[in-house]
Amino acid sequence: MKNILIVFCLMANFNSYAKELHVGWELWYPYQYRNSQQELLGLDFEIFNAILAKAGYSSQYTELPWKRHLHYIKTGEMDVAMGASLSEERQRYADFTQPYRKETIKLYVRKGKANTMQIAKLADISNSNFMIGIESGYYYGDEYKELMKTTEFQEHILEVVDIEENVTLLLKGHIDGFLVDPVTIKAFSSKYQMNGEFEQHSLSIYQSDIHIMLSNKSVTPEVVEKIDNAIGELKKSGELESIINKWSRLN
Repeated sequence: MKNILIVFCLMANFNSYAKELHVGWELWYPYQYRNSQQELLGLDFEIFNAILAKAGYSSQYTELPWKRHLHYIKTGEMDVAMGASLSEERQRYADFTQPYRKETIKLYVRKGKANTMQIAKLADISNSNFMIGIESGYYYGDEYKELMKTTEFQEHILEVVDIEENVTLLLKGHIDGFLVDPVTIKAFSSKYQMNGEFEQHSLSIYQSDIHIMLSNKSVTPEVVEKIDNAIGELKKSGELESIINKWSRLN
């Protein structure tokens, strides 16, 4: 009887552990951030917490840079990444849910500088005098990926940790612009009272669906399916759209 009880307890502990997902996050307004009370807030957090509630899982959140986060997804040290673009490379080590929102990437420069930067297409950066800041580990589309294979393009790209570093470098004149989601720069500018400091260049960079990415080293297909089904249910009920609309109004 004692042995049966021990086995039952071990199984209960395993099931409890298995229902907790280790999720990484990084500072990314207005999707993932802390408020002054150190609470985790943002569109991605609210959506993912709704997904977890629907699927019957809990989470343990860890803040870490995106590039390291991707490495931990690859090794299985982290289970989940929110706000992920799907790429062929990432599909080698992770599974992806159906999309839950969209993302657009644009080039932002100092106010009044957009018309002076004669760039009609991304490849034109290779033959320019411009230096562009990008966030390490981010996916900026297939065209960008191919251009990064050339030395001519690489010489005009500076990798940084986050948007705050890009903003600092631009304001100091060390770069001429940076790639970012318009929603992010709008929220960032509002938070730090920097409205009017930046403007969007006409150059088109990238637009894609955004997914939940789950490590295929640490997450079973059953869990992926439950998370995916939860997204589908939130879409069908209108709750997902409601959350997105709420954050759109806030920003």
